[in-house]
Amino acid sequence: MSLAEKVRQIYQQQFAETPRVFSAPGRVNIIGEHTDYNGGLVLPAAIDKAAYLAIGPANSGRGRWISADFSDEVEIDFSRITKHPGRWPNYLLGIIDQFRKDGRDPRAFNAVLAADVPIGAGLSSSAAIETVTAYAINELEQYNYSKLDLALLAQRAEHEYIGLKVGIMDMFASLHGKQGHVMRLDCRSLDYYYAPLDLANYKIVLLDTGVKHELASSEYNVRRQQCEEGVGIIRKDHPEVKQLRDVTTDMLETHKGMLDPLIYKRCYYVVEENKRVDKACEALRQGSLDKLGLLLYESHAGLQYDYEVSCRELDLLVKLVKDETFVLGARMMGGGFGGCTINIVHKDSIEALVEKIGPVYKENTGTELHHYEVVTGDGAREIS
Repeated sequence: MSLAEKVRQIYQQQFAETPRVFSAPGRVNIIGEHTDYNGGLVLPAAIDKAAYLAIGPANSGRGRWISADFSDEVEIDFSRITKHPGRWPNYLLGIIDQFRKDGRDPRAFNAVLAADVPIGAGLSSSAAIETVTAYAINELEQYNYSKLDLALLAQRAEHEYIGLKVGIMDMFASLHGKQGHVMRLDCRSLDYYYAPLDLANYKIVLLDTGVKHELASSEYNVRRQQCEEGVGIIRKDHPEVKQLRDVTTDMLETHKGMLDPLIYKRCYYVVEENKRVDKACEALRQGSLDKLGLLLYESHAGLQYDYEVSCRELDLLVKLVKDETFVLGARMMGGGFGGCTINIVHKDSIEALVEKIGPVYKENTGTELHHYEVVTGDGAREIS
């Protein structure tokens, strides 16, 4: 039974009504990590793992929400939307809160939620829940928000309700994904274009450290502040600089002596990572997967040594695959401090790779190595 069928069936059993069912995917980011909140460039793709929401109007001002994944149920009083002590309901509540701040008043609804986006793996499971909720409410209430409007609304929900100052990439990719493609997104102008992702005999494989990135939330906001500090110093001589996106290599090197060495490292990583996104797009246009793979390794080194958002387990996984000829490239993906590495692996060698490095990883970490093969998928949609 698919997850879409599962949430539909649970809803029908619990509410004796037929719901509408929506989905919104998680995402991978090929390259361009921690650039989005600096107004930079990213190269994400929606994947074939998603959050599913069965939803229908409640008969009163109170809605029952059921999480099939956590076997949990909450009752929500729509007359006063406040933060819930449980974690998962707040992703839905934050969306309702933002619609209300937009002058809308979504009616009370019942819902059943399930997802196959691994939590804490850097695949944006939270964004998938937020975007499927925003998309579903928009359709139910016929608000006629565009996908961009919904992405921005979901981002505000994460900022204000969850308290994490995320960039726009996760929500944007979840809503705008296109099967078989990546999107080169300018996180400042929000201009984007699709590029075919032709990996030939290679596949995207995620190796899961098994480490939940508890540090990511707090350190994420610290990194953002550090980047803004660097921008503030450079702006004194270059008033046109608004974000790190505007900083050139020459500007950064000219101001190196004025910057705290730690701030310089943070800024250097972001400036270089933006360049790598465009180099990756060029590699895809040329069909040069070897070049793309090398860029992934370069990105990881920057995240490890300059931005310092990696961890021992992530670094170990990248080290273990680096000398394998059937692995073109690898890097940590997502906020950091845990989650997954993204790897480009020959399709005939995936199982051999996992069998080879799995025992070594467990010996060094005490944790079983899990892996996921992902393919690109479409963005948020209603499932008939």
